[in-house]
Amino acid sequence: MLTGISKGGFGAGIGIVAVPTLSLVVPPLQAVAIMLPILCLMDIFGVWSYRRDWSRKLMLYLAPGALLGIGIGTALAGWVDEHMIRLIIGTIAVLFSLNYWLGGRRRDEARPENPVRGVFWSAVSGFTSFIGHAGGPPLQVYLLPLKLNKTVFVGTTTVFFMAVNYAKLVPYGYLGLLTEENLMTALVLAPICPLAMLSGVWLHHRIPERPFYLICYVFVFLVGLKLLRDGVTGVFG
Repeated sequence: MLTGISKGGFGAGIGIVAVPTLSLVVPPLQAVAIMLPILCLMDIFGVWSYRRDWSRKLMLYLAPGALLGIGIGTALAGWVDEHMIRLIIGTIAVLFSLNYWLGGRRRDEARPENPVRGVFWSAVSGFTSFIGHAGGPPLQVYLLPLKLNKTVFVGTTTVFFMAVNYAKLVPYGYLGLLTEENLMTALVLAPICPLAMLSGVWLHHRIPERPFYLICYVFVFLVGLKLLRDGVTGVFG
């Protein structure tokens, strides 16, 4: 429910808690595998809801960057320390949020688009999404400062992660993660998807623009703290 509400209304954000929460009862790799089909199903409802409200211009360079990141993740599968990745992304998310809150007037100034920066952060997003469905914070580091219309922001994020999640099906299948047990578990959880996504869309259209962005930055900050905690525990615990 948290993942769907977050994806449907706020552009990922706190939905990142799903994998750590599932990891309390199953191994992390299995948690990631169970969540992928669920995310793919949620993406269908999300893209339908925002089908007219996303930036084609942004996706022209964000999508290739994401595919690059997924490719790197696939090549490094088995070599990557997931705890270190959490530590790095958590640090980025926390510093990004603090920079926004402490930036004074700069908070209200929209940053111009920069395709090079966009490709970099979308590649980081694709990589961290491949490792643990943690692609939200890196993408938001690029998108939030653009000050897009809130619906275009969520719509673009939704289309981006639909492309990312469906692209991940191939390497996940190749790596043997989409087992019958994991797919059946995802199927049991599937009925939650439409309710969660539509609840997020409903909330999205009832929250004004300024509070909406405040909520997004708070989500990024909280997620960053969670990732930092998990990374420090995993690396040094």
